[in-house]
Amino acid sequence: MKKLLLAAASVRAASAMLMLVLCAIGTPGAMAQSAKPGVGPQQGYFYVGGRYVNTAAGPMMERQMYVEYRFPAKVTQRYPIVMIHGAAQTGTNFTGTPDGRKGWAEFFVERGYAVYVIDQPTRGRSPWLESVGPVIRFPANQVEQRFTAAANFNLWPQAKLHTQWPGEGPLKGLRGDPVFDQFYSSQVQYIGVNAIVEELNRDAGSALLDRIGPAIVFTHSQTGAIGWVIANARPKLVRAIVAAEPTGPPFANAVFATNRVRPYGLTETPLAYDPPITHPSQLGAFRQEKADGPNLERCYTQGELVRVLANLQNIPVMVLTAESSYHAVYDHCTAKYLEHAGVPTTFVRLEEVGIRGNGHMMMVEKNNLEIADFIDKWLAKIVR
Repeated sequence: MKKLLLAAASVRAASAMLMLVLCAIGTPGAMAQSAKPGVGPQQGYFYVGGRYVNTAAGPMMERQMYVEYRFPAKVTQRYPIVMIHGAAQTGTNFTGTPDGRKGWAEFFVERGYAVYVIDQPTRGRSPWLESVGPVIRFPANQVEQRFTAAANFNLWPQAKLHTQWPGEGPLKGLRGDPVFDQFYSSQVQYIGVNAIVEELNRDAGSALLDRIGPAIVFTHSQTGAIGWVIANARPKLVRAIVAAEPTGPPFANAVFATNRVRPYGLTETPLAYDPPITHPSQLGAFRQEKADGPNLERCYTQGELVRVLANLQNIPVMVLTAESSYHAVYDHCTAKYLEHAGVPTTFVRLEEVGIRGNGHMMMVEKNNLEIADFIDKWLAKIVR
């Protein structure tokens, strides 16, 4: 009888070990590094992060993040790409365009990358709980003015140069244009408190990198700040950051508001500086007396003692700015701040490399794949 019990225990232990092995093999994050033709799924999803909290209705989960993965038949690039969308958006920014063309996710899969596209916590397919924070939405006229029909409104000097929004006719980029209506249909509610957004995405983004390993991080707009806090939290797991028109400029808003924000320079929440700081006021921010050129914002920078961003010093960054976007007024300030803080930064104005007429939503505009190709070439030179 004793022998039978010992044998049964051994079988149970072996079965448990087999299940652990099978689970490890089936983990999408692990497969990103070893996807082969005909072996395992090439497209799917999973969730990372999240925690149970008590609510009046019973236990619920909050802060989890939806991750969609797409792998080529053969992964030829060393590091996967994580694509993080901006405010009011979802991962659909990268999986296609409102007029039905190929998106950045498919483009980079075709170039041999494993690609992960997320919906930020509390956004899209990542459930929201009221206890996390209140939500807001973009009205349609704000989207028209800032993203899709900037030339019609001319709210900043470069706006009149916008030509790349898809669509035709007198309503191009406006309500009633089928392409605009399709794009506006994709706009969702989001938490309007940047400090909360940074915290949620720092934790969920770190959990994702812990699962899939070292990666290249793409950010856009609002998630510029998220890229910095994820890299700050996991510096050894971020191989490069492509920041398409990141949140900025440092220390203060521009164009649509002039209030002081981002007390840590690039973020609302703490970043590691060297020498260390105990309060953001120690960065001693001041504003340059003269702008670096016509139609540009005057930049804020650190005071006399310039501290380096301790956890970002070994991470190459590209700050990418479109010709006609409102970011064209101030993204140079973000690039300058990064450079002064010891971060290896490449600042690219798309018009200076022959890519003309883009607005803020460059990844869905008519020449989106031309921009993707430019990014791919930069990654090939920089990332090892």
